[in-house]
Amino acid sequence: MSVSQTVQSAMQQTNDLFCSAVVKNRQIDVLDNIYTANARILPPGTDLIEGRAQIKNFWEQAIAALAVTDATLATVDAETAGDSVIEIGRADLTLEGGQKVAVKYVVHWKQEDGRWKWNTDIWNMNQ
Repeated sequence: MSVSQTVQSAMQQTNDLFCSAVVKNRQIDVLDNIYTANARILPPGTDLIEGRAQIKNFWEQAIAALAVTDATLATVDAETAGDSVIEIGRADLTLEGGQKVAVKYVVHWKQEDGRWKWNTDIWNMNQ
């Protein structure tokens, strides 16, 4: 990893915020602190989704539909790319009933309002 410890810590805080506030506690408005204003997500099996309002709508529906009760995100690698960071990671999701789902992802991070946020987010399931 060629990312400074300060940036790594900021990224981990944002990843943890997503897991605890958004996934566990369904605090969808916290996504304002996770995604940039012009963020894009590329979920598996559907079209590109742009902008926070649409991203919030997606996550609210997806978390409920999949019955996700817990998530952990772990950075596998992170590299600086100009004024941004590219993160490769893995996620472990827990669904109601205890089923586990393994996910891999790539996030393009940018700074917005002095905070590192997800600007582009793509993922897919391992199974």
